[in-house]
Amino acid sequence: MTRHRLFLPLLISISFFLLTSSLFAQSRSLKKIHVGVPAVSMGNMIIFFTKEAKIFEKHGLDAEVVLMSGSGIASRALVAGSVAISPIATPTVMNAVLAGSDMVILGHTMPGVVQALMVRPDIKKDEDLKGKSVGVTTFGSLTDFLVRHLAKKKGMNPDKDFALLQVGGDADRLLALKQGKIPAATLSHPAFVLAQREGFTMLWDFFKEVDYPWSEIASRRTTIRQDRDLIMRYMRAHIEGIARFKQEPELAKKVIKKTLRLDDDSLAQESWELFAKHRLAVPYPNIEGMKTSYEYVAMTRPEVYKRKPEEFVDASFVEELDKSGFIKKLYGK
Repeated sequence: MTRHRLFLPLLISISFFLLTSSLFAQSRSLKKIHVGVPAVSMGNMIIFFTKEAKIFEKHGLDAEVVLMSGSGIASRALVAGSVAISPIATPTVMNAVLAGSDMVILGHTMPGVVQALMVRPDIKKDEDLKGKSVGVTTFGSLTDFLVRHLAKKKGMNPDKDFALLQVGGDADRLLALKQGKIPAATLSHPAFVLAQREGFTMLWDFFKEVDYPWSEIASRRTTIRQDRDLIMRYMRAHIEGIARFKQEPELAKKVIKKTLRLDDDSLAQESWELFAKHRLAVPYPNIEGMKTSYEYVAMTRPEVYKRKPEEFVDASFVEELDKSGFIKKLYGK
């Protein structure tokens, strides 16, 4: 009896030691990575989903998500080394490279941008925007690019016909619309659906009207040279996150509601259906679609026309995961 009493505490101590040692060893084996997120939106939802589903840990990463406001700020953080990887708008990457950065696009995960220009009901046609103000995230951001690009395509001058205002994220722009501070603003899904419910109308549908690859994965060539394994682990996790997002709607909707602070089940369902449908399983950099960015970039750096789209990308990560069968296995093929 006495021996058993002495043995039990010893057994508990050994078990505790083994457990804590295992957890410590596991934590030491995880590589730390800071992941930049330019906006809390459906476009970047895969990062939040991958974090929530613990897919980063599965691939040996201790991922810290760093929230920012727009691709312009996120790109500066990437250049400074504050984050190792981030969704950065294609024209922002191109501008950075032309300025001397070694930023590089590793993949495009959406074939188009699910965003819209939402306006007051009295703005019924393009010409009605003249003399008005349009809310975007920040100058140099994706929303700034989209408005300028499509305005020119429609024969308008975005520097003269209307004013672009830096308003912040989707929530800020939606609130500014509702309060009457601005008559028009770019909004992503589901924010533009909420705007429609408030009586605002969709003037431009960027997904239908702009041939532009979206939801980029960008890093730096220096980071890749210094620790290719780190970036490869991230790419495995991100691409598995895409597959799991498609395959696990209940978890996906839970993450959508939590991240976007939604309490609307139907809106979460619609968001999941839309993005699960269009998210690319094999997200190679979209070379052809990148050509859309050239005119925008050339406004400040006309030398972009001397460079090929291939010079701004590194498709080797997606190519390796594609050819190795990693991606097919995610979908049971």
